[in-house]
Amino acid sequence: MLKETNTNYHQLLEVFTGLAQATRCLRQDDAFCEGVTFHQFLVLDVIAKNRELKMADLHRHLAVEKSTTTRLVNPLIKKKLLQRRTDPDDLRAAYLNLTKKGEEVHKSVRLCMMDFFHKIMGNIPEKKAEIVLTSVNLFIGAIKAYAKQSTCCK
Repeated sequence: MLKETNTNYHQLLEVFTGLAQATRCLRQDDAFCEGVTFHQFLVLDVIAKNRELKMADLHRHLAVEKSTTTRLVNPLIKKKLLQRRTDPDDLRAAYLNLTKKGEEVHKSVRLCMMDFFHKIMGNIPEKKAEIVLTSVNLFIGAIKAYAKQSTCCK
């Protein structure tokens, strides 16, 4: 366990604060690109990768509560980016897929995201980029592993 006087404590607090501030633009409910928020893009992206997905499975892919999934999906259906289809064998189950317009918006936002990431990576020395990405993924994995067993983050 880290002590409050330990340098690691202060460094970790600084890292968490910096990440929270730097990623604020991705957590907003404001449109990121093409009238779609970052979280709505994640919905479009997961469905694009799966072609069709049960609504009940989507929250697991997004790692959010079912109510959050519904809150993210409904505006996309209203914008005609997603289509919801009821399973004829189980009327409680619904499948989601991208509409033609949804495919176009997904492609456009994906290109916007790629440009965003390219610009970010442009600020990291090329020789250190792989080390940075590997280290951040390791750090995220450690956070997730602890969060599963802790009541602190729930």
